[in-house]
Amino acid sequence: MRIGELADLAGITTRAVRHYHRIGLLPEPPRQPNGYREYALRDAVELARVRRLTELGLSLDEVKTVLADDAGKDLVEILAELDADLARQEEAIRDRRARLAQLLKQAERTGRLPTDAPVSPELTALFDVMAHTSAGLPGPEPVSAAKERELLALLETGSPGGDRRWLDALMHSLSADPEAMRRAYEVYARMDELADADEDDPRVPEIARAMAAAVPDEAVRALNIPDAGDMDEHSGFMDAFFAEVAPAQSAALRGAIALLRERAR
Repeated sequence: MRIGELADLAGITTRAVRHYHRIGLLPEPPRQPNGYREYALRDAVELARVRRLTELGLSLDEVKTVLADDAGKDLVEILAELDADLARQEEAIRDRRARLAQLLKQAERTGRLPTDAPVSPELTALFDVMAHTSAGLPGPEPVSAAKERELLALLETGSPGGDRRWLDALMHSLSADPEAMRRAYEVYARMDELADADEDDPRVPEIARAMAAAVPDEAVRALNIPDAGDMDEHSGFMDAFFAEVAPAQSAALRGAIALLRERAR
């Protein structure tokens, strides 16, 4: 058989056959006097087996290992590993589909998805509470509330699988106290009032105290609150964070962090 006939018989391309020759997966027969390679039926059998193994999900290196072991004992081990890997992929796919279903349900309920989607189910639930609270306001949602959601999504994304006690504590406090989110939105509105204020505005200390008071004790204990030294080191994150807010808002946030740090001791 010529290479074209061999490839057609195995249901692959001649380019794939030549690649298998280059990597040593399929022995390359010597050329005949006319310059063409002549393939035997055994070559077609081996090539068909290569295709079946790759369709199972084996890599070409794994296929080479299997073909090199006449007894086939390596194939059992490789197939078991492949099965375990597929099981992990199935679980990951189920998790992803569950998250997609939640997002689609949210889109069906509200007519659109928020700009911060997708996030974890826990954070989605928190954002739903925020959206419900915002819908009951007489005016537009405070800008500070939208920035808070962006920050929470960033912190969660930056530490996947990390310590989520702070989020669990926050969700628990909101469930236990229906007025907690309303009070938080009052703080957001007061923070917006500082957007054009000076750093020494007399409202700053009062709003800092209100902001700190809005964080439940269990969330304070779970948060990793930076100490004063860390805040003065001008880390990239802290620099970028405070650059996003007005001077008076920055002063209120720093004051609230200092108060929370005292509560955490």
